[in-house]
Amino acid sequence: MKPVIALVGRPNVGKSTLFNRMTKSRDAIVADFAGLTRDRHYGNGHIGRREFIVIDTGGFEPDAVDGNIFHEMAKQTRQAVAEADVVIFVVDARAGVSSQDHDIANYLRRLGKPCVLAANKAEGMREGVQLVEFFELGLGEVHGVSAAHGQGIRDLLELALETLNLPEEDEDEEGAEDGVVKLAVAGRPNVGKSTLINTWLGEERLVAFDMPGTTRDAISVPFERNGTKYELIDTAGLRRKGKVFEAIEKFSVVKTLQAIETANVVLLLIDAAEGVTDQDAHIAGYILESGRAVVIAINKWDAVDAYQRELVQRSIETRLAFLKFAAMLFISAKKRQGLGPVWDAIGQAHRAAMRKMPTPVLTRVLLEAIQFQSPPRAGMFRPKMRYAHQGGMNPPVIIIHGNSLEHVPAAYIRFLEGRFRKEFDLVGTPLRIQMKTSENPFAGKKAE
Repeated sequence: MKPVIALVGRPNVGKSTLFNRMTKSRDAIVADFAGLTRDRHYGNGHIGRREFIVIDTGGFEPDAVDGNIFHEMAKQTRQAVAEADVVIFVVDARAGVSSQDHDIANYLRRLGKPCVLAANKAEGMREGVQLVEFFELGLGEVHGVSAAHGQGIRDLLELALETLNLPEEDEDEEGAEDGVVKLAVAGRPNVGKSTLINTWLGEERLVAFDMPGTTRDAISVPFERNGTKYELIDTAGLRRKGKVFEAIEKFSVVKTLQAIETANVVLLLIDAAEGVTDQDAHIAGYILESGRAVVIAINKWDAVDAYQRELVQRSIETRLAFLKFAAMLFISAKKRQGLGPVWDAIGQAHRAAMRKMPTPVLTRVLLEAIQFQSPPRAGMFRPKMRYAHQGGMNPPVIIIHGNSLEHVPAAYIRFLEGRFRKEFDLVGTPLRIQMKTSENPFAGKKAE
């Protein structure tokens, strides 16, 4: 599992700028919880081959009064800290220590979770002089950084990951259990994930109540069907029997992201009564970005009328258009309706993700596509495609070699994708096509 780093601090200390530096992006992968104007954002980051998940939070006021926005933001921050493996406490090097910084430091010390203190906006300051006052927070060494200028960020991340004592290189978990298909069941809270897995297992393995998201733990259940071994991952499942329901917790985005990363196939469950929400679209986008095979199942189909069914199908066509390669099925987990075809689609998606594509066949399909429709000319150049070969699986990667391929437009790549998908029956898996232009051996040489 990827380690999780939470950024915590009072408002306006530069947490979001630091988040953007760490993720090398300005986008949050999942940022959707109804009724909250300030939320925690999730993103992927990496240093070399070491990957991690970063959580950005709103300004933290631990003692905020119930009922105002700062109280809601504090709740979100506490959840982020609970989900994290290590916390980076961000303070403002120029503003100095505030009483609010002391409150946050006291809260973090009580938790006893690994914590790194980062003094942001420290560009141009003499380290060790202006930062000395932050030692009174009692969180150890202060690390001066500048999120805006990118100074000290790599050292900060390496220090944060060091506190977790992770191995230098994560072992490749994929294929560790040979022949076991890892199937993650993902979706919003209360969409019927645990009910579906209980129906598959034929027993109350996961206790299901009509109450959204009551645990952070992703529960794994070994399962065998028709000779195929599966590991079912209930990404936001409910507590096992015998556990006490201490408090209702928010849907754990971190566990969903980690489960999607480790899965071979993701079953995206959508509530027919609510259609495709922003959160559904965010999860679907992350599945695509992770390159995971996917099946879409619309649950509670029996509970909606013809008009609602039409609205749901329309919302899927518009909001999940980027998953049009995935099978879409309509089920009722509670009434055990439509579950057989779901297994067929899961098997098909897994086979497609692991499909071997011989170079002669790939090249034949490529040349036939070019004969049917040539790539458009870009100025003086017309891209020349010579041959194709497979560059990877899960998801399948096709590498096309030739000249001037940087001029191939996205629309033509989509046309080629359709041809390859049809030839190899690639239903349910993303397909990545990479263009590799041959170098001109005469480039840069002067004529004699």
